[in-house]
Amino acid sequence: MPTRQKTLMYGGAFLTSVASFVIICAVLGTEGWMDSEVSFSGGNSTTTVSLTYGLFQVTCAQVINSGLQISDSNFPVAGALSSNGTKGINTAIIVLLVLILLSSLLSSGFTCTNAVSNPYQTFLGPIGVYTWSAISGILTLLVMILFPVNVEGNEMSVELAINCISLSLTHIGSEHRYEYSYWILLLSIIFNIATIIIIYFYDHARYSKKKEQERPIENASKDVILF
Repeated sequence: MPTRQKTLMYGGAFLTSVASFVIICAVLGTEGWMDSEVSFSGGNSTTTVSLTYGLFQVTCAQVINSGLQISDSNFPVAGALSSNGTKGINTAIIVLLVLILLSSLLSSGFTCTNAVSNPYQTFLGPIGVYTWSAISGILTLLVMILFPVNVEGNEMSVELAINCISLSLTHIGSEHRYEYSYWILLLSIIFNIATIIIIYFYDHARYSKKKEQERPIENASKDVILF
């Protein structure tokens, strides 16, 4: 049976792993990744399209000549993206988030297993926790890089805004604000780092204690040889 200290430490790591898992579930289930205002001009009028979107769904509204507002409309992100590059990165982000979800789940399972048993000699031990938590954190960081690349580099907001307007207009500018669904990914990374730190400190303390217990035996052996 595991010691009380081990149960408490791995129990804390289990909570941080579960917190990371819950955050990724929330990220996949919400659409508050980006708020954008995309401006178009055509003839004597200026149209501004306000967008709120995530990985799956878009909500948009038009304001013509800074006065007349057209009611909101909703449509799927995948069907609105025209370029293969933008669509490919958006799909890659979704796949990465699913992988992060699985690695967070495995990390939670490994920490829970270690809290109630002692599988030190297998991959189910600290090495497994380090591996899955590190994979989860690295992939989350990659998602946080890819999404801005899609928005800023591939002009994802412009592609989505074009689906909101019925006329062929000229794009003149865009403003972007990253929202909570994007920023809470940082919290997921922090929780993964916390999981690794907790397990490291416990493993280091356990190793130091084991070495201290071995020293009297080593000293006793030397005394017997000298005698």
